Amino acid sequence: MQDSIIILWDSQAKADLKLIFEFIKLKSPQGAKSVIRDIVVQSKNIHFVEQYQVDEFLGEPYRRMIIRDYKIIYKIHSQTEIRILQIFDTRQNPIKLTEENE
Repeated sequence: MQDSIIILWDSQAKADLKLIFEFIKLKSPQGAKSVIRDIVVQSKNIHFVEQYQVDEFLGEPYRRMIIRDYKIIYKIHSQTEIRILQIFDTRQNPIKLTEENE
């Protein structure tokens, strides 16, 4: 049986969550809570580090999962640990994603 995955949140990813919440809250406080809950729950649903695809714009070692309109970018640190680096709104130009990770 595989050990559970340790999921660490980078400060940028935490800041992204806060910005997403504040933006959506302007139109719908309940909607904002729902989106953030979905993102957090999905991040906890990683059972093995290579479960999700390599990000098509960032390449190795960056992987991504999609929830609603958001891409969760993470990096594998070991077979039992990942670090969530960024939450990216997929409605934006993906060039921004590569610029932010340089």
